[in-house]
Amino acid sequence: MADAEATILPPDVHEDGSAERLQIDTIRTLSMDAVQKANSGHPGTPMALAPVGHTIWTRFLRYDPSRPDWPNRDRFVLSVGHASMLLYALIHLAGIEEIGADGEKTGKEAVSLDDIRQFRQLSSKTPGHPEYRHTTGVETTTGPLGAGCSNSVGMAIAERWLAARYNKPGLTLFDHDVYTLCGDGDMMEGVTSEAASLAGHLKLSNLCWIYDSNTISIEGHTSLAFIEDTGKRFEGYGWQVIHVDDANDTAALAAALDTFRATDDRPTFIVVKSVIGWGSPKANTEKAHGEALGEEAVAKTKEAYGWPADKQFYIPDGVKDAVGGAIAGRGQPLREAWEATLARYRTEQPDLAAELELMLADRLPEGWIDALPVFEPDEKGIASRDSGGKVLNALAKKIPWLIGGSADLSPSTKTDIKGADSFEASNYGGRNFHFGVREHGMGGVVNGMALSHVRSYGSTFLVFLDYMRAPVRLSAIMEIGSIWVYTHDSIGVGEDGPTHQPIEHLATLRAVPGLDTIRPGDANEVSWAWRAALEAGDHPTALILSRQALPTLDRGKYASAEGVLKGAYVLADSDEPEIILIATGSELSLAVKAHEQLKADGKRSRVVSMPSWYRFEKQDRAYRDSVLPPACKARLAIEMAGEMGWDRYVGSHGDTITMSTFGASAPLAKLADKYGFTPDQVTDKAKTLIAEAESTDKE
Repeated sequence: MADAEATILPPDVHEDGSAERLQIDTIRTLSMDAVQKANSGHPGTPMALAPVGHTIWTRFLRYDPSRPDWPNRDRFVLSVGHASMLLYALIHLAGIEEIGADGEKTGKEAVSLDDIRQFRQLSSKTPGHPEYRHTTGVETTTGPLGAGCSNSVGMAIAERWLAARYNKPGLTLFDHDVYTLCGDGDMMEGVTSEAASLAGHLKLSNLCWIYDSNTISIEGHTSLAFIEDTGKRFEGYGWQVIHVDDANDTAALAAALDTFRATDDRPTFIVVKSVIGWGSPKANTEKAHGEALGEEAVAKTKEAYGWPADKQFYIPDGVKDAVGGAIAGRGQPLREAWEATLARYRTEQPDLAAELELMLADRLPEGWIDALPVFEPDEKGIASRDSGGKVLNALAKKIPWLIGGSADLSPSTKTDIKGADSFEASNYGGRNFHFGVREHGMGGVVNGMALSHVRSYGSTFLVFLDYMRAPVRLSAIMEIGSIWVYTHDSIGVGEDGPTHQPIEHLATLRAVPGLDTIRPGDANEVSWAWRAALEAGDHPTALILSRQALPTLDRGKYASAEGVLKGAYVLADSDEPEIILIATGSELSLAVKAHEQLKADGKRSRVVSMPSWYRFEKQDRAYRDSVLPPACKARLAIEMAGEMGWDRYVGSHGDTITMSTFGASAPLAKLADKYGFTPDQVTDKAKTLIAEAESTDKE
């Protein structure tokens, strides 16, 4: 690695004395100073991409800083989230106004100069990687490479769907574009390839990725692991590919972006050559990827810029007005014209206008709950994937912006909306999405759609959560209402064997803070689970559904499935129960059978249905103790999944019937017998626990 001085001194091409260059250098020096003060972060990419970010924001981005929630604004996604100071500097110079948690403006700057001084510090608005909801002007949480790329595809898809549904002749409400800055790391991540392939297939001409091809990664030159011609790869995906040889050549970049704006049949991929830590491919540098430059190097760089070397966080007179004026000067008239169009729309399309208002406010249509199906008792029952499909279709009739699909598995996950078209390049109004065998990409796209206010869902088999945990986690961090539908939820998959039988996956989902994981035990619990998911616009929900049929319980005999909303409830009871049987999903009916068998044998048991640990933990202590009374020490949890986590509910005197190994390939009945999931085995285990509790009491 070169020393700091040799690394950072810029090429002669830099200093042209223009106002544009002054604004670009302000972005660079703010980034250097913030990283230096924090002694943490990545100054190189913000410095290299400052001309790119400046060009997009000041000359192309349709954005009103006074209304950063304008629905038809262009989206800017920084997939290279480690370059967060580039975005924070742009937000500050643009003069974006902050929107509070209540959706109202606070009267403050979204990112002030003091916020930039507090880069990467506790409780600051400028965390190490951009976070949605945390900082106004940040469109999505990025950091894990490739995440922003896949989110941007979802945003572009959402724009196309919104335009197809709501735009009318002479009344255009949605025509915004999505700009994404990405880098070599993004190009290496598989999720980027999945998302790019889908975007090319769908011909998303409102999507532009600007690829910072600087050939540097943390370990060194990208030739260590990455030598492909990325442009040719994207041509193969069906993208338009444009090359810009120097990141400082803003005229060439603007010409490329003009070409993007004029293209209407495919997404655009702009390959920009830069050198990390400066921006020009003529510079000889490998430094500044992930560390502060050092005070001496910062001072010498500022001197090379013609900058006061002794000033930190310096913004020359006129720079902020010029940047903010350029953005607002273009964006504010466009936003005002849009609002005038919306006013006409309310008059000419009142029903659609009312629908749109609900959607943008993250509310649901009046009476939607009435559409939830009620299922009659049925001993044979129905698989919860099938009842889930029935519930989804009933709700889809009431909620037009409930849209989604699967990773090539909708015939199995039952997530098709009946009678609705597929979303395709030839029909952007379709509600059924075909993500292909791209679980990770699907997750990122669903999140991007949710960020545009549609109620989006993605589905696959629970075991394939392994391929998409990252977007599920990010949906929880962002507190968005993505809905994850996972079917084939246990060893009930049977003959497909251990590769398709999830064991540890429920524990994985339950470990994600802010994610509501619901495993309903019969068809009526499925209805309430879907209600819970749709009412929760401020956090994601994972619905865990079975392939095999589950008996539909008699709710006249047993408690109402409404208890799903509290996470756990007493389904069946006895006076002063000697043991509590706790179950979820397909094992709920098993617990009920054991309860009835224990009753016939003179034993007193309680059955607790616990579909959602997340919701149960949000109840007050009095309610939780009413469901799981501390005095009853004998407790047995029954679930065809790993044991991890159940100790908090069964306690030191309880036990579980769970999976401690992977499954096996065999018919379900054989597997149930092998692993202890039969009424007789549950009953015997319960009696043993009752006896142990009695023995302990006597001692």
